[in-house]
Amino acid sequence: MSEQKKMAALFAKDNLIWMLIGGVIIALGFFLMSGGKSADPKVFDTKEVYGTVRITVAPLLIVLGLLVEIYAIFKKSK
Repeated sequence: MSEQKKMAALFAKDNLIWMLIGGVIIALGFFLMSGGKSADPKVFDTKEVYGTVRITVAPLLIVLGLLVEIYAIFKKSK
C-alpha cells in the first residue's frame, strides 16, 4: 500500500514550488516581451520595438524560467 502511495504523488511539494517559480519567471518574460500599442499605428517606433527589455532581458528570463523548470523536474525529493 505504501508503494502505491509513493507512485500516486509524482512530484513532492518542493518540486511543485520550484515549478511554480519557474512558471512565474516564464510568464514575466513573456509579459516583458509583449508590446503595447503605439499612439499612432502609422508610425514605426524602433525604440519601442527594439528595446533592450524586449530583445535581451525578456528572452533571458524565459530561458532562466525553463532552466528552473528543468531543475524542478529532476530535483530529488527528500
